[in-house]
Amino acid sequence: MAYSAPAPHVWDPSFADAPDCLLSSDQCVINGQHYFVKGLLEIPVIGTGEVFSWGVWVSLSRDNFARAADMWDTAGREAEKPYFGWLTTELALYAPSTLNLKTHLHTRPVGRRPFVELEPTDHPLAVEQRIGITRDRVREIAEAVLHPAGDESG
Repeated sequence: MAYSAPAPHVWDPSFADAPDCLLSSDQCVINGQHYFVKGLLEIPVIGTGEVFSWGVWVSLSRDNFARAADMWDTAGREAEKPYFGWLTTELALYAPSTLNLKTHLHTRPVGRRPFVELEPTDHPLAVEQRIGITRDRVREIAEAVLHPAGDESG
C-alpha cells in the first residue's frame, strides 16, 4: 500500500561525493542551493478506511528547509504551519507529469514523515488525493510499479 522514491527527480549519483550535497532517507540538499524533504502523499482507498501512500520529495525554500530541519526532532513540531513546496518526484503512471505540482508539506509528530497535500487542481494525482481510489486502482498501481512497461524481466 506504499511506494517510495529514493531521491528527488533532480538527484544524480555523481552528487554523492560533493561536499555541498546530501541525500539521507528524509532530506536532500543539492549544491548547497536546492533543498528537499521526503513526505507521504496519501490517497484514501474508498470504502476501506485504508490509505495508499506515495513516498515523494518536495522542494522547499532555504528558510523553510532550515526551519523544518531545526524542528526535526522537536516534540510538538506538528503545530508548525504547512510549508509551501513543489513536488520533485516523477510518478510515471500519471500524465501530465507530476513534477512541479504545488504542495503544502504538513509536519507530523516526531518519527512520522510529513504529509504532502497537493494543490486541489484537475491533475489526476490531485483528483485521486481528493476523492480516493478503489482497490482495483491500487492493484493497477502495484502492477505498473512492479512490472513497468517495457520491462522484459517479468
